[in-house]
Amino acid sequence: MANHLWLIGMMGSGKSAVGSRLAARIGVRLIDTDAEVSRRTGCSIAQLWGERGEAAFRTMESAAVAKAAADDAAVIATGGGVVLDPANVAAMRRSGTVVWLTASPEILAVRAGPDAARPLLGDDPSPSRLARLLEERSPLYAAAADHVVETESASIEDVAEQIEELWIASS
Repeated sequence: MANHLWLIGMMGSGKSAVGSRLAARIGVRLIDTDAEVSRRTGCSIAQLWGERGEAAFRTMESAAVAKAAADDAAVIATGGGVVLDPANVAAMRRSGTVVWLTASPEILAVRAGPDAARPLLGDDPSPSRLARLLEERSPLYAAAADHVVETESASIEDVAEQIEELWIASS
């Protein structure tokens, strides 16, 4: 099966930005599961979430993970809640290396911003809201991850380089 690099973590942790740079560094394509869901449904994640609900989004997210896992090697940036479904975690672990990107709730809040495209935050994009989500999800991220990379104090390029080195060492 393909040797993917899966990027997991909270919204604002840098999965899409680091994923794009990492894919270019190692010469594979980037798959963004949220973008795949949006492409397939023809609407934004926020619109999908608002019209059909979280459960419908999670079902489509799981389909995007399964499709990506079965595809050729890639860097795959996932949505922050991908670890909520054990089947997603199993697919990621079977098909490659899983890297958890971390940052503090304060940094996540700055990066995520008061953005309507983040439906899980609703009207509360505060560090305290992100801290609660991070507390709930941290055990799931930890259980899914082969490696943990802190993104708070490093540039996108430095994080991509660090992950590339981890990937080479584990290949």
